Amino acid sequence: MQTEAPKGRAREGGKQREVRRMFKMLREVWLNIGVEKIDIYKGVTVKVFLDSGTMGMFMDQKMAVRYGFRLQKLERLIVVRNINGTNNSAEAITHQVEINVYYKGHVERIRMDVCNLGRTDIILEIL
Repeated sequence: MQTEAPKGRAREGGKQREVRRMFKMLREVWLNIGVEKIDIYKGVTVKVFLDSGTMGMFMDQKMAVRYGFRLQKLERLIVVRNINGTNNSAEAITHQVEINVYYKGHVERIRMDVCNLGRTDIILEIL
């Protein structure tokens, strides 16, 4: 899925948020990280894709359900668009999860938009 999420969460004033990928990466970067449910502190190690062309964090919907992450419904849906501005065949993003992420001794609590990522479990933005 090619997406870019604008900084921040759903906008005020009834506007829908859109996500769009800005450019194609020259090289793919994959890492193994730990992700943990914050309500029961139970975690799993997953392979994640680092993407400099996105400005958001995304978790695959099937992964979220498979591991029992608590889905939080968004107030406003997020429209997913392709790099050329056309609507993506995936449904709009309607939920997010809040998780703890572990990598080499560093822990950070983050929110991820939940959507259909295909064969990828998680996409993390890099700056």
